[in-house]
Amino acid sequence: MAAVAGSNVVALKSAARFPDSSDRKFVQIRQWSPISGGFGSVQARSSIGLQCKSRRSFASSGVKAQVATVEQASSEAAQKVEAPVVIVTGASRGIGKAVALTLGKAGCKVLVNYARSSKEAEEVSKEIESYGGQAITFGGDVSKEADVEAMMKTAVDTWGTVDILINNAGITRDTLLMRMKKSQWQEVIDLNLTGVFLCTQAAAKIMMKKKKGKIINIASVVGLVGNIGQANYSAAKAGVIGLTKTVAKEYASRNINVNAVAPGFIASDMTAKLGDDIEKKILATIPLGRYGQPEEVAGLVEFLAINPASNYITGQVFTIDGGMVM
Repeated sequence: MAAVAGSNVVALKSAARFPDSSDRKFVQIRQWSPISGGFGSVQARSSIGLQCKSRRSFASSGVKAQVATVEQASSEAAQKVEAPVVIVTGASRGIGKAVALTLGKAGCKVLVNYARSSKEAEEVSKEIESYGGQAITFGGDVSKEADVEAMMKTAVDTWGTVDILINNAGITRDTLLMRMKKSQWQEVIDLNLTGVFLCTQAAAKIMMKKKKGKIINIASVVGLVGNIGQANYSAAKAGVIGLTKTVAKEYASRNINVNAVAPGFIASDMTAKLGDDIEKKILATIPLGRYGQPEEVAGLVEFLAINPASNYITGQVFTIDGGMVM
């Protein structure tokens, strides 16, 4: 952020020293007089022969105009600094939506990516704009290289760069391993892991040029501990965690921070449809005894993305799961 200290606006320079009774040298002091409205002339004569001389340099109106100009320039510069460009994949609902809205409220320029839910994505974009922010939508499959390249180009063409990437897009195709078809395995791996690879590689090329950037990957606690019926999803999220740590090491010298957030059970349309018995069993495994909220995950992502206190954090995995994994 740009800041202008008062000392840059009005400088007080003094060459005075206090002489004893035997010192009869002349000393010149240049001071600003609020009474005269500028650098006024003040003369004092005494037995020690101290003489002060000063010149008028500018009027108070000139000072006010200068201060106003500096403050305006400082404000404009701060706005430019505080408006990073963010891409959020899978941002039409759930955690992705919460992240897009949170970063939009914080002043970021947000590209809202979606695969099929164009109406929902447009609503997210309009909500960001209602806060006074800037947002655009982009429909594309992040598992396809051409779509990813087009998405990055859209952000750069619109706002000139990409500062932050949130890899959130993902799907599930849950079933026991013995029943899992190869297509179910491949679909999840392609979107949840290959998609992260493609987006990270494309965004990092842009970030490297300015030697600055933030990448946050949305993983899952199942990537750490596994889960019955989610061999494909667990494998993909474990891969995202490994990818996060490797990319963090490779790009650290370019001042690009790469971290992962691993949510536990987060309230969603899916959890709302669970029966009471299943919900009780799930909540029994969570020490805090409740589901997490998408906004809570978004708050952690916001910290890692734009808070200066996160600048020394890279290669880490942050679980946000109510204490499930300790």
